[in-house]
Amino acid sequence: MKAVQIVKPNDLRIIDMDKPTIDAKNNVLVKIKAAGICGSDVGIYHGTNAAATYPRVIGHEIVGVVEEVGDNAKKIKVGDRVIVDQVTACGTCYACRKGRPNVCEHLQVRGVHIDGGYRGYMAVPESDVYVLPDSLSYQDAVMIEPTTIAVQACSRAQLEFQDTVMIIGAGALGSSMLRIVNLYSPRKVIVVDIDEPKLEAALQNGATDVINSKTEDVVTRAKELTDGYGPTVVIDCACFHGSFLTACKAAGNASRVITMGFSIAPDEINQFVITSKELDVRGSRLQNHRFQTVIDLINKGKIDLNGSISHTFKLTDAQAAFDFNDTHDPSIRKIALLND
Repeated sequence: MKAVQIVKPNDLRIIDMDKPTIDAKNNVLVKIKAAGICGSDVGIYHGTNAAATYPRVIGHEIVGVVEEVGDNAKKIKVGDRVIVDQVTACGTCYACRKGRPNVCEHLQVRGVHIDGGYRGYMAVPESDVYVLPDSLSYQDAVMIEPTTIAVQACSRAQLEFQDTVMIIGAGALGSSMLRIVNLYSPRKVIVVDIDEPKLEAALQNGATDVINSKTEDVVTRAKELTDGYGPTVVIDCACFHGSFLTACKAAGNASRVITMGFSIAPDEINQFVITSKELDVRGSRLQNHRFQTVIDLINKGKIDLNGSISHTFKLTDAQAAFDFNDTHDPSIRKIALLND
């Protein structure tokens, strides 16, 4: 079978791999139908993701159809359309015992530390697959995974209905964040980006206000929009150089700042910015068993992921897909790789 492997930064190759077989542990064989291109995949490709190991078959937004199950499979059956959880954990370390396997001491993320979904087939444990909603196509279903990331971040932020929330970044992750934040009915949701069409889309999808960081000072404008106080929750979905400092400066006293980035580039920030306002600065990584939560929200009509994908490429055209992503074409919302 064909697979997309990043041999080293900026070296993407289409390779041949053996088709996996199921066993007692990995007892579900999934034929991959679609996999999304995420910012972390781009980071692995360009060598800016500090968590990545090489060489690596990337892809962690993994959707497919079950082709074979083992005798010990209890719920999943052949023909089920499924999404694969990207997190694998030991279950015994301190973090796992605290109910946070997404930061397991021995964490292995599919597509980052172990091979992921940019290939024809995967054999995985039944516990790591979830049946897709009937309403979603394979390609749109890849957006379930980014939405689990948003659910996790909102949980880490301990969102409340009286919060004023600022989301930095209006791309695929920021859009997912906006969907989930709105479920909490906050007083105000401010979205920050440099792209006007994305900001317009944010307003259409429930943002109360937007800030174009290319033409406006984010900190000043955020305070103006919150009666001089500043947002009570700031979630950084852009994770570019300087965005963390902007988040901390914009946040009001006693607020929560959620950071999700993996860059190791230094960001200038001092203790006073955090301590003077007694900010709660929290990392949010991956997700903690949030797939069924998102699937239930879709099935109940709380969120709609249809039409999320703006561009598709064949799996074997992955290089063209990554090259196109690097153009930062304003029409790009989300790119998915499709496998026949």
